[in-house]
This record gives sequence, C-alpha cells and structure tokens, in this order.
Amino acid sequence: MSELKNVVIYTDGGALGNPGPGGYGVVMEYGEHRREISGGFRHTTNNRMELLAAIEALKALKYPCKVTLYTDSRYIVDAVTKGWAKRWQAKGWMRGKDQPALNPDLWEKLLELCDYHQVDLVWVKGHSGNSGNERCDDLVKLAASQPDLPADEVYETTQQEAA
Repeated sequence: MSELKNVVIYTDGGALGNPGPGGYGVVMEYGEHRREISGGFRHTTNNRMELLAAIEALKALKYPCKVTLYTDSRYIVDAVTKGWAKRWQAKGWMRGKDQPALNPDLWEKLLELCDYHQVDLVWVKGHSGNSGNERCDDLVKLAASQPDLPADEVYETTQQEAA
C-alpha cells in the first residue's frame, strides 16, 4: 500500500449580513503545488459557508490523503474533534430532544469526507496574520460579492418552509 500524500488546506467561509450573500475560499498546498478554490451563493449563512469550504477542499482531492485542514471555525473543529457531529448523526440529526442540528446536509458530506481522508482539523485564529487564512478570507469576500450568485437551495428551501 502506498503512503498517503500530505496535503495542507486552509479554508474560510462567510456571509455578508449572515444570512446574506456568502462565499467560501480554499487554499490547498501539496509540495510545490498550490490551488485555490472559491464560490458563492446569493443567500446563506457563515456556518454553511465554513462547512462548504471544507467539503469543497476535501472533494477536490482525487485520492485518499493525509490532510491538515486549518480553519478559523470553532463550529467545525469542535463538532468533529469532540464527536458532536457524529452524535447528531446517530440521533437522526438532533442535538437534543427538541433541537435539530443545523446544516445536516453539509455535516453528512463532511463526515463522509473525513472518513475517506485522514483529516487533522486545526483551529487558527481568524484575521491574525496567518497567510493561508488571510487569502481564504479574501477569496470569501470576492466570491460573496459576485453578481448573479446561485441559490443555496437547501438553505433557501428551509427558510421558506420555516416562514
């Protein structure tokens, strides 16, 4: 069995207004190779974009890899490393008896990808001079400010149903 490639990933996500137009940004590094990924949606949340950044980064890897993923999202780091997300999943995406977990569509994908790859999640303080995180933040703002952004269909549908 061949050794897994070591990939370093930085991710960030955000929404202008939260909820509002949102974007995600990814910087991936493998050896001398560097790749950036970004995208945006017309109406979404910070947490959805943070999750989507990690998902899109891990989906971009063609083979199982050993990944160090840096994010400024405690939501992601704590939910995965402390086992909260797997507990929510085991309870049918419920956090408590009457409290549904938010963003189950994205958590499901992220947990699948974390099982496929060997992912070490590392929290980094946002806006603290970390060049990978700062670049991702720039990508988020650029993506969220694009015209004619597509719908975050799951989010928009759940908002319409709640109204």
